[in-house]
Amino acid sequence: MTADLVAKRVTNVLAPQVLVIVMPPVVGLLAQGWSGAAWGLVASAFCGGVPAAVIALGVRSGRLDSHHIVDRARRTGPLLAAVAAVLVALALLVVMGAPTLLVATVTAMLVALAVTVPITLRWKISFHAAVCAGTVVVLAHVLPVWPAALVGAAVVALVCWARVRLAHHTWAQVGAGAVVGTLTTWATLSAFGVG
Repeated sequence: MTADLVAKRVTNVLAPQVLVIVMPPVVGLLAQGWSGAAWGLVASAFCGGVPAAVIALGVRSGRLDSHHIVDRARRTGPLLAAVAAVLVALALLVVMGAPTLLVATVTAMLVALAVTVPITLRWKISFHAAVCAGTVVVLAHVLPVWPAALVGAAVVALVCWARVRLAHHTWAQVGAGAVVGTLTTWATLSAFGVG
């Protein structure tokens, strides 16, 4: 298998949409069993499902180049849809009394978007790196912390390598994404008392 093929597979398997759909039910399940997983599915449907549908429609219509939205100029609409979907998810989780960890996780997604969206309008920060790093921080709260952090750091490094290998980002862009994802998620979980 060539390095480019590995990079493409890593990029697809660990895409932001995939992580945002898979992570909340897994975190809910690990933290609170099946009821937590059900809450996580609500978060997934809005935070990951809605943006993925918007992007899929954009790709199908030819307005977007791919589900990775390589063309930075085309990111604004899908990102605004993602922000709106995360806001709806957050409101539903709060009103329906979801577990604190899931509310904090969705809030962290919103905080990360609040930082990365303005940046990407001028400079192509890596959403792959940001979402992957944020996911690692959340998983370190429901799994043994050091193994999760070490394995997670290796996965984030792999994602960063893949994005640079495919010439979708520079090392500075993936590094900035990883830092933003880590810090915004850690700060948000800490503010909720789960950090």
